[in-house]
Amino acid sequence: MAAEGRTLAVGRETGRAGWARSHARSQKLAGVLLAAAGVAVMMGIITGEALYPSPYDTTANTISDLGGTMPCEGRVVLQPSAAIFDATMLVAGTLVVLGAYFVHRAFGRWGTTIPLALFGIGALGVGVFPGNVPVAHPIFAMVAFFSGGMAAILSYMITRPPFGYVAAALGVVSLVCTVLGLFFLDWGFVAALGVGGIERWIVYPAVLWLVLFGGYLMGQPQR
Repeated sequence: MAAEGRTLAVGRETGRAGWARSHARSQKLAGVLLAAAGVAVMMGIITGEALYPSPYDTTANTISDLGGTMPCEGRVVLQPSAAIFDATMLVAGTLVVLGAYFVHRAFGRWGTTIPLALFGIGALGVGVFPGNVPVAHPIFAMVAFFSGGMAAILSYMITRPPFGYVAAALGVVSLVCTVLGLFFLDWGFVAALGVGGIERWIVYPAVLWLVLFGGYLMGQPQR
């Protein structure tokens, strides 16, 4: 009986060790995918802006103008910026969705997984339906804006301070600026930034959070 007890105990410990290794791998892989997505978005936007073949103003032009201007602006699609931006969104969105899957495998928290996956789906939709596509593009852009901010805030549930505070702050900034951009575009500070400037205040905090969160997951021991 004693020998059988020791065998069962060893089996349980081996199972726990295997489970911990599997979840640690998922956490590290999620970190790699999310950090890569954030870096891809930043570099894709910078490259698209640099190669835009006509004057591009970060105050007057939205980020989505890189993929194609809105119908009210003529649905203008300029290359190579459109191909660069759309491809970047497709790749980054896919990486974020995959990252959300591995985050869930590592932590099992739907409250973090769902907004993160929606963030990736929103980015994918922006790539599939650029700014020159009516109806679909604004919907996916709003999904990306709101879910990106929420994902940053709710990542607090699976991170330790002080990173959790930084992540939540970035998410709050993104969500507040989304509301300002939707309803207070003519108000003081927002009007000075312009539609392009306030959109960058929405997008960049969420993208910076992706990079930071990815680095955090890669660098932290599995919880």
